[in-house]
Amino acid sequence: MQYRLEDIETFLQVADTGSITQAADRLCVSKSVISKRIVRLEGMLGIALLHRSTRGVTLTDRGQAFSQRALRIIEDLNLAADEVAEQGHELVGQLRVAAPLSFGSRYLGELLFPFLAHHPRLQFSLDLEDRTVDLVRDGYDLGIRVTRSPALELKARRLALSRRVVCCSPAYRQQHGDPQSFEALLQHPAIGYANVSASQLWQFEPEIPGGEVRALSMRGRIMVNNGESAASAARAGLGVAMLPLFIVADALCKGELVCIAGFANPVPDHIFAVYPQTRYVSRAVRGVIDYLVTALSETPPWERGLPCGVHPEETP
Repeated sequence: MQYRLEDIETFLQVADTGSITQAADRLCVSKSVISKRIVRLEGMLGIALLHRSTRGVTLTDRGQAFSQRALRIIEDLNLAADEVAEQGHELVGQLRVAAPLSFGSRYLGELLFPFLAHHPRLQFSLDLEDRTVDLVRDGYDLGIRVTRSPALELKARRLALSRRVVCCSPAYRQQHGDPQSFEALLQHPAIGYANVSASQLWQFEPEIPGGEVRALSMRGRIMVNNGESAASAARAGLGVAMLPLFIVADALCKGELVCIAGFANPVPDHIFAVYPQTRYVSRAVRGVIDYLVTALSETPPWERGLPCGVHPEETP
């Protein structure tokens, strides 16, 4: 029997998402194409792979068995292709990456575009948003996370340290002063970031090694769900914000923002490359991660040329 690989891969996407619509979005084809491929595969096999209803699709018992076996075969096929391609240097295939909006638009593209130019046969999709996506459910091969600890269900590789600073506009500091203690800092209105809990966002390193991290419950005035918006609010003089350097480095260099609360260093985050814990990891995923590790191994681009006083002692 002449099975079509695209039909099997389409079925696996439907099985993974539980939705013809989501599978169509992943594969960038219409729902009618998805349905046609599934019907053709079922005709070749002589069995029903899916239960169809107005609420969606589910796998039949035989469909479940076929998906498990077919998934292993597709992984082995991809691995075989990668092993053959190891003899050359060019990457081929598709790669879907999810990353935070600010980091992705400011730095990730700039870092990756030369890499992609060197591998013209690699089809690349970069989705930028600040919410944490489900890599497995949404069909991503790789994610970039700015956090202190990546999800346990994912494999992770550290790319760089992401230091944070407490900042405000020069006019705000002139009017309200530079807090010299935690108690004084608590009196300032905070610009909050909705995607991170307040207890995690406003944490400071201990005064002595081995000491306790100091967490502040700041008095929030403005809450946003995007780092760029938080930086804009700080530039407008609406309060103080604790933000990653990769968001505010330019504003600090231009004098649009200034660092305050120099009596303590915020607990830094880390930038991780994360990917699903599957048996097979493609050359494209490994190649991008290796490239980013090398590109960020020294001083990250956002930390170059910062004004004096911005560099606290780096945390390992």
